[in-house]
Amino acid sequence: MQVILLERVAKLGQMGDVVDVKPGYARNFLLPQAKAKVASEANLAAFDDQKAQLEARNLETKAEAAALAEKLDGQQFIVIRSASDAGALYGSVTPRDAAESAIEAGFTVDKKQVVLINPIKDLGVHTVVVKLHPEVEAQINLNVARSEEEAELQASGKSIQELAAEEEAAAEFEIAELFDDIGSAASDDDEGDAPVAADDETNA
Repeated sequence: MQVILLERVAKLGQMGDVVDVKPGYARNFLLPQAKAKVASEANLAAFDDQKAQLEARNLETKAEAAALAEKLDGQQFIVIRSASDAGALYGSVTPRDAAESAIEAGFTVDKKQVVLINPIKDLGVHTVVVKLHPEVEAQINLNVARSEEEAELQASGKSIQELAAEEEAAAEFEIAELFDDIGSAASDDDEGDAPVAADDETNA
């Protein structure tokens, strides 16, 4: 099926290109999203008439997207999720979650603009691409944690494995100190009993 592109589409072509695509891809994505029109003679003629307007609109939206990308790029958003001790999420973080976290922080982001190659299924800081325009994108960081405190620690550069190791080491240290205290107390008792035993011998 041949379509004429109304904007740049990654891996397909530039605005005005007539390209061959699978009918399903055209019907389900390109046509509903107004990214293309069927390459009929009438549509080709209409595109030629509207080309200047489309290019001007594209430059305007591109400039707006670039301004947003400048503010959005590098931002970190916290997503609180339940997870196992090993850091595996009970579920996954979706494009909707990424968009909502950005919206809560005051940015205008649609879930359709969030590009997730694979679902996020682990705690940690994950880099995600946001496609604001066919020619403009930004990168954000999703700090997926079980609590705000954990998110702060992850933001400082510590992984969930390091945090778990630190907690384990702290617990072991507390146990060791407890045994040391018990050992010291027992030692003090032994020293306190020694003179009594000596007095008994003297009296005998």
